[in-house]
Amino acid sequence: MDLPVSRSEQKRRIKQLEKLVQELCQLPPAIIGSLPCSAEISTLLRQASSLKGGARKRELKYLTKLLKNDPDEVDCLYRYMTGKQGASLQEKKEFHELEYIRDSLLNEAIEERKHARENQEEPGEDWPSRILEEVSLEYPDLDRSQLGRLAMTFARTRNPRHSREIFRLLRAAQEKKRFDQAQQINE
Repeated sequence: MDLPVSRSEQKRRIKQLEKLVQELCQLPPAIIGSLPCSAEISTLLRQASSLKGGARKRELKYLTKLLKNDPDEVDCLYRYMTGKQGASLQEKKEFHELEYIRDSLLNEAIEERKHARENQEEPGEDWPSRILEEVSLEYPDLDRSQLGRLAMTFARTRNPRHSREIFRLLRAAQEKKRFDQAQQINE
């Protein structure tokens, strides 16, 4: 999805990538050599694993910067580490993505309500939402009207119960999509 990414979200994603790079550097050199990444990244990871202190931190930051520009390689490394460590890394990444989508949707609903009130109107249940459009493309089984209604209700009441319900709907849609993909692979 091409949602606008705030600077805070960019920083969180970079921190997440730094954690991945740190975990990769802690692997034995033989395993680092077999990672699904370019030879340059592999060499830099081996070098960084032998460094200590500030030099190691600089090397890790440099590796993070290189990987930030190549999302395909990052996805391959996440999949590798997920297989190595279990699903916790991938689950954390997906959890944060869902949180970001939910927060973006709620912020958009709040802005829509604010704009409608400035024009002395009451925002309707079917408000034009760019984020709802993108989310419904990503998760076609998601009930778009219910999501929009919950977001507008949250904008009106600021009750966190509605925010949690939006997250539950997004999580269910994500799990359904993952299940459907697994079914297609098994067929």
